[in-house]
Amino acid sequence: MLMPDDFKAYSKIKVDNHLFNKENMPSHFKFKEYCPLVFRNLRERFGIDDQDFLNSLTRSAPLNSDAQGRSGARFHTSYDKRYVIKIISSEDVAEMHNILKKYHQFIVECHGNTLLPQFLGIYRLTVDGDETYMIVTRNVFSHRLSVYKKYDLKGSTVAREASEKEKQPSQPEDVPLRPKSGNVQQRLQTLRIATRFYCAMKHVRDAKELPTYKDNDFINDGQKICIDGENKKMFLEKLRKDVEFLAQLKLMDYSLLVGIHDVERAEQDDVESEDNEPEDEGESDGGGIGTPPDSPSNTLDGTKPLSPGEFDPAIDVYAIKSNDSAPRKEVYFMAVIDILQHYDAKKKAAHAAKTVKHGAGAEISTVNPEQYSKRFYDFITTILS
Repeated sequence: MLMPDDFKAYSKIKVDNHLFNKENMPSHFKFKEYCPLVFRNLRERFGIDDQDFLNSLTRSAPLNSDAQGRSGARFHTSYDKRYVIKIISSEDVAEMHNILKKYHQFIVECHGNTLLPQFLGIYRLTVDGDETYMIVTRNVFSHRLSVYKKYDLKGSTVAREASEKEKQPSQPEDVPLRPKSGNVQQRLQTLRIATRFYCAMKHVRDAKELPTYKDNDFINDGQKICIDGENKKMFLEKLRKDVEFLAQLKLMDYSLLVGIHDVERAEQDDVESEDNEPEDEGESDGGGIGTPPDSPSNTLDGTKPLSPGEFDPAIDVYAIKSNDSAPRKEVYFMAVIDILQHYDAKKKAAHAAKTVKHGAGAEISTVNPEQYSKRFYDFITTILS
């Protein structure tokens, strides 16, 4: 059972070792894990095995990822693409602490059945006095089904279209990272996570980023989410409870992240990829990025071969198949993201300024939490068919 102090607790580790290879690791750094028992309990309620979680974060360095949130945010995924590591601000950490107890209670009450982000851990890495804060969540998108188009939907129409620059696949720059303890096993686990995080963030790897389209783009594309009646009912019921919870916490400015996997397109891409591969003239040398034989990814994927467009609902928890009458066979990945924005004085001022600029009836994104949640929910109901 969690105690009140568990929501304030942390574990810290300081590494002071001149034997490290400075090209890969600093000789001095500090690492802090916030509320470790609370997040361990949350992982359990989300059906995530603690050892599998640790393996995903530490077996190999995280990878640079397409952003799944606000513009300019830096993201990585675990090497097996199960988890997203987002660089956040100290203000986000403070807001997370403010809502953590109620968030945990909500997850307990809904038995982990939610469209909200699955928060799995918060960490701080300090190198040369510079602090980097990170939050780990379950990946909204699949680790094996590729997404060819994604949307960030708020239910607002004012300035809610991707610019021409945003529509171009971007290539992140190489950005260098400026540079109460548990038991020994916990400290070793913390150190393993810290070293992997540092290796991933020291330099952002080259990666083409999928453009993120917005509300007006979704409407102008004539896009619809074609799911069957039962899935639609369950999805909207979860969404209703989620946005009511966010409104109670005075949170707003969140989005529905939608990723679309086109089954036929993916199959065609696989065929073309196989056709372009050179024929082997002997045994493979094992080159490329492989999955270790005892990794959780290999175990879960290998025991149950999946057909094109199929997924394991225990892993791809945000996935829903298109219905039989859909124009294309698709899989949709949908989750509520960016929920840490409180309706504070700054947002109230922005609301007033935008109202003056666009008029009282304009569908601006900055509105009070109750209005935001209702408009958001109503809009999402219109895109489901």
